Amino acid sequence: MAKSSSSSNAYLLVPIALIAVLLSTAVIRGPSLVTPAGIGSAIIVAAPLIMATYALMVLAVAGRGTVDLAVGPLLAFINVVVVKLSTAGYLASPIATFIVAIGLGMAYQLLFALIIIFVRVQPIIVALSGFLALTGINLVILPRPGGSAPEFMMSWGSGTSIFSPVLLIIVLATAGWYLFTTTTFYSNLKMMGYDERAAWTSGVKTDIVRIGAHLIAGIYVALGALCYTALISSGDPTQGQNMTLTAVTALVLGGVALSGGRGGATGALMGAVSLWLIGYVLATFNFGAIQAFMTQMVYGIILVLSLLLTLLVPVISRYVSFISPWSAFLVLGLVVLGIMMHVATSGTYGGAEHQLVTGTLTDRYFLITPARFGGGGAGQFVNSVQGIALLVGLAAIVFVATARLINADAGARRMSLFLYVVVAVLIVALFAAAIIQPEFHLFGRGA
Repeated sequence: MAKSSSSSNAYLLVPIALIAVLLSTAVIRGPSLVTPAGIGSAIIVAAPLIMATYALMVLAVAGRGTVDLAVGPLLAFINVVVVKLSTAGYLASPIATFIVAIGLGMAYQLLFALIIIFVRVQPIIVALSGFLALTGINLVILPRPGGSAPEFMMSWGSGTSIFSPVLLIIVLATAGWYLFTTTTFYSNLKMMGYDERAAWTSGVKTDIVRIGAHLIAGIYVALGALCYTALISSGDPTQGQNMTLTAVTALVLGGVALSGGRGGATGALMGAVSLWLIGYVLATFNFGAIQAFMTQMVYGIILVLSLLLTLLVPVISRYVSFISPWSAFLVLGLVVLGIMMHVATSGTYGGAEHQLVTGTLTDRYFLITPARFGGGGAGQFVNSVQGIALLVGLAAIVFVATARLINADAGARRMSLFLYVVVAVLIVALFAAAIIQPEFHLFGRGA
């Protein structure tokens, strides 16, 4: 059962590896990210994209290739309506604001579902029609960015602290999805996404399940609109187009199958965070007037590569089936955490003003810059103890991975690709050792 669960979640390996690489790069390129204000700002900025990706994830799991291209304009529609009502003085309390936002999101998604079920129009046609209609309606409601958010939301977008109402919304939305996965309704939803005809013949009321999926997506879009309103503290009718492209890219990047039946909040969250990290890393480079063009180009390239990687997931899972996504997340998370701690403390314990102190270990413990490799060169990042611990950890990981792969291939009738690679690496290493140290021979020390 554990092996089956691990193989079914093998699609998470790619998002986990990608987010580890991006987060490490972002921390190194922009050390200010590893501060309470940096993390708080990241949460505020990424929250609307996370909620929009959650909404797309629910619809994608429902099957039929349901990708709501109107998720961006719908988010902007809720944003401008809330801002317009708040400016006119009709929305003042948080409860009324949440009711209006969630009601608008659920009403649109209910209409979306009813058209698909009873009019029998393809979901992509309905989504495209909604995209065009809402884009025009948003400009009618609010011709240009402006207005003011409800007063109670003004302090939400400050981003000076990690803990904020926006973080609470993300936590509750994610926890709500995981509670939903424990219900029979979720099992019916996944079954319908895999094969709607088989689910219908099994007694699943597919129409009710599809309507429920759309209503949940409407709630997520509404929460994203509120987070976006808190971020900009005003209304913006033009943001929807960019949000749609970014959310679809994050959805694919998170390993959610557009064909239905596979996906979850974990992959959607990692995909959305990865997209935000890509934008953050690109912002650290000075591309000048083509900054926006570079960002959109990278998003498009990543979308294509992600679609190609989804085709390779079955092949990859066959060779790394023994690797659990959660164990990979734990190992890579510890590595990234170490990098973040090193970057966060480099200003405190690094610098040329420190001098070498001779004394007992207890007098010097954690008080000065550790000794560096090569006599304290400034270009080294770890001390000798850290280097040894890193090498031992890497050796243990390589040994365990090699042993598990050899054990997995032991029953095969012919040698697998992995063993060919291992033999090739050993041969290359032998030649490299002979070239680097010619005074040593294979069976003893040379004269």
